[in-house]
Amino acid sequence: MLLTRRLAAGALAAAVLAVPHLARASSEAPFTDAAFAAAKAAGKPILVHITATWCPTCAKQRPILSQLFATPAFAGLQVFNVDFDTQKDIVRAMGANMQSTLIVFVGPSEKGRSVGDTDPSSIHALLDKARS
Repeated sequence: MLLTRRLAAGALAAAVLAVPHLARASSEAPFTDAAFAAAKAAGKPILVHITATWCPTCAKQRPILSQLFATPAFAGLQVFNVDFDTQKDIVRAMGANMQSTLIVFVGPSEKGRSVGDTDPSSIHALLDKARS
């Protein structure tokens, strides 16, 4: 009985400690002109991910990005997902020619981009440019 209480208390403590980590996670949202403009005006670090559901490179990028988004280093990153097939106007406005494009901004300024990258370290380095 005492062991069960200790295990329960330990599990509760672990859950409480995990909550602040979850609160630090990046914010992901579909791209809208209004939300993107507001994030730029606020000077937020931004990632625009031009993606497609059928894209194998995008599928490889997603878990890498998810892992990075969960770290404290990228807590304030605002992530906008652009659908390559249905949001062609935004794709063109971003100057992207293909899906699997990652573009980072700090406020209104583009700080870097990559296309087709699935290397975790270079994606991390690209996202770091949004923090400066």
